[in-house]
Amino acid sequence: MKLNEAISKRLHEILISKEMTQYELFKKSGVPRSTIGNVINCSYDSVKLRVIHEMCLGLEISIADFFTSPLFDENNLDD
Repeated sequence: MKLNEAISKRLHEILISKEMTQYELFKKSGVPRSTIGNVINCSYDSVKLRVIHEMCLGLEISIADFFTSPLFDENNLDD
């Protein structure tokens, strides 16, 4: 799986676990709704760390918590 796909899946997992919509994340994080949608839909080849950080603030988690997932194990990611 590509890194942008792993980020998309992880964001989706966290939104579900927090029972939060993309709109609520936009309101809490300030990240534009279109950007959140593009991350979820893998429209970007890569995602800026700043965007992930801002989403993490809105999700009330650390960046470390975001990336603590088997999705990011090297064996699961394409080069």
